[in-house]
Parts: sequence; structure tokens; C-alpha cells
Amino acid sequence: MSGCEIRFAGAGGQGLQLCAKLLSAALAREGRIVAATQAYEPTSRGGLSRSDMVVSTDGAADYPLVTALDYLVILDQTAVAASEPLLRDGTLVLADARRVTAPPKGGKGKTCDLRRLPFSEAAIRLGSERVANVIALSALVGMTGLCSREGLEQAVRGGTPAKLLDRNLDALREGFAMADNRAEVA
Repeated sequence: MSGCEIRFAGAGGQGLQLCAKLLSAALAREGRIVAATQAYEPTSRGGLSRSDMVVSTDGAADYPLVTALDYLVILDQTAVAASEPLLRDGTLVLADARRVTAPPKGGKGKTCDLRRLPFSEAAIRLGSERVANVIALSALVGMTGLCSREGLEQAVRGGTPAKLLDRNLDALREGFAMADNRAEVA
């Protein structure tokens, strides 16, 4: 299988499952096959939450669960310990600069490409910390080219309630701008 493994991780209520849903929709439009799983603690907000994706470009995934991450988006310190063992050498880690105070760094001879970005600060500036997920998602797509920017925008337009669409589109543009600025490696 040719493809990659992705995790969106953080705390419950941060919209991590939405990130995977939007990215899956954009990838499917471009002909990729996605296996997605999610896990979260039984609290509605604040507990560990994650959404994992195995993306294939040449047929169904051999195994539908992540085993070694290519990309990790982490929005809260709560999720670091659960994600760090899955880092491979060179994993791109996008960590919220405010909410992830001790980001994963690799270990056991592995190094990751860590980028601490102001996802939640930018979301607050846009009027709601709840759009930090969309900012992080678009930063990931902008930095990696996992799918086209237009494809992700279509997924956001199709997967967002009308009353939240403008704010999510602003968040999308904010994340792409972060990617274009290539935030510093931590």
C-alpha cells in the first residue's frame, strides 16, 4: 500500500472527529481510500480524544489502524503520551503552541519535525477557540499537500452548518496562511 497515517489528537470537544471527517471527504473526492477510527474517553469535554486515518492511494489499506504516524496534529497536552509511541522518524508534528506545553519530540533514536503553531490563539482572534481544529487541519493540508486546498474548502463548505460557515472559512484561510509562512521548527 502506498499512503500515509494521520492522527488528530487532543481533548474531547476540540472537533478532532470533524477534522478527520472533513479530510476524509476531501481525500475521497481525489480518489484516495481512507480507513478512519476514533477513540475518546467517556467525558463530553476535556478527556483524551483522537481520530486516526490510514490513507491509501493504490487500493484498500492493508491494515486499518495506525501503527506509525506520518502526521500528528495535537491540540492539547492530554494527548501527548498516547501519541508519542506511534511517532516514526521524521513524523511531522503540528502542536498547538498554547495548549501543548511539552510536545512530543520522538525518542528511541527517532526525531520528528515538530512545529509549534498558534492554533488556539488564532482561533480566539477569529472569535471562537472552537475553530482551532479547522485552522490546524488547513495548516496540515497547506504544509503537506495531502489534498488540494480547493478540495478541503469544498469539504468544509459541504460539512459545516450554514451559521458556522463564514467562521470556518476564515479559519481555513488562517491555517493556509500559517502553512505559507512555514512556522518555525520548535
